[in-house]
Amino acid sequence: MKTVLLFDVNESLLDLRALTPHFERVFGNGEVLFEWFAQVLRSAMLTVITEQYSDFATVGRSALDMIAQRHGVSLSDTDRSDIVGGMRALPPHPDVLPGFEKLHAAGYRMASLTNSPPAVAKAQLENAGLVKYLDKIISVDEVKSLKPAAKVYRHAARVMGVAPGQARLIAAHSWDVAGAMSAGCRAAFIARKGMVLNPLFEAPDIVAPDLLQVAEQIIASDV
Repeated sequence: MKTVLLFDVNESLLDLRALTPHFERVFGNGEVLFEWFAQVLRSAMLTVITEQYSDFATVGRSALDMIAQRHGVSLSDTDRSDIVGGMRALPPHPDVLPGFEKLHAAGYRMASLTNSPPAVAKAQLENAGLVKYLDKIISVDEVKSLKPAAKVYRHAARVMGVAPGQARLIAAHSWDVAGAMSAGCRAAFIARKGMVLNPLFEAPDIVAPDLLQVAEQIIASDV
């Protein structure tokens, strides 16, 4: 039986760099994008640790306010809308469509598993042209906890009708991979530029620099 594939969305499939012009306009420096998203992830982790759920869009806005305060920038409603709302229209990385096509042709059941709220996740995946490959769009909002809480991955496996060990999370985030594996799932790491595994945690059996190569390894591992 082939494993069920669960895909992280933001950064793993979709390219955040499309938001760079907004950060250049608002902060005068496009690199602030990465400072903002790092704060988004830190805030998301804090909601998991404290068990105080906020949806990912709310987390994104609060992180943006923190970064603006840090840089002494006053944000308008348009600024917030352009940046946080811009998450809905991110393009896929160039390797994503070829990787999806290869896995779909090989007969894999595939679902997204994202911190984005349901409406945002649907818009993201539709705009990126990925919906037709997916059996399900699964949002953490269904269990009111952000990744990497273990219950998120176990819920996704249940939705797909398999045990956690029959599901594989594919992501470019070491914390997401570690969370999935701690919940009993398998994982694959997309080692995109600047993304590295955390040596504190067990490495997944599949690691490659892009989704197409990850797909090839997944197919070979299930033979």
